[in-house]
Amino acid sequence: MAPEQLPTRARLVADALADAGATGRVRELADAVRTAAAAAEALGCEVGAIANSLVFLSDGEPVLVLTSGRHRVDTAALAARWERGELRRATPEQVREATGQVIGGVAPVGHPKPLPTVVDEALTDYPQVWAAAGTPHTVFPTTAAELLRLTGGSLLPVGP
Repeated sequence: MAPEQLPTRARLVADALADAGATGRVRELADAVRTAAAAAEALGCEVGAIANSLVFLSDGEPVLVLTSGRHRVDTAALAARWERGELRRATPEQVREATGQVIGGVAPVGHPKPLPTVVDEALTDYPQVWAAAGTPHTVFPTTAAELLRLTGGSLLPVGP
């Protein structure tokens, strides 16, 4: 799909990806995929190959955790590994304020300003992963290495 045909939020993500030299193109899905399981089913991949974008608050600022869809974030363990204060899940309003995007469509890029980011090391188990592209209807293919490059993030385990 041509970038100009994408929804506004997805177009911002597509532009950010292009500006960063990312290889994947934003794809619009027929139905919203607000969960890793729904995204995996729509894309025909393993749930672990879905890079969930979760926004937390830590030390008074929003942070982004890109986690494999195959498990949950252990916030206490991750905060200790990342050497940050407590990680508290952001509200939908806080997510939108920090990213300009809604829960279920938060991309790793295309935010008003870059967020401190962790990329789940479990994503390195997959040669290709899929991430949301600004809306619950849009995704793009990428890799864990590219996510690290795009976000300037840290590669850490996010589970226990």
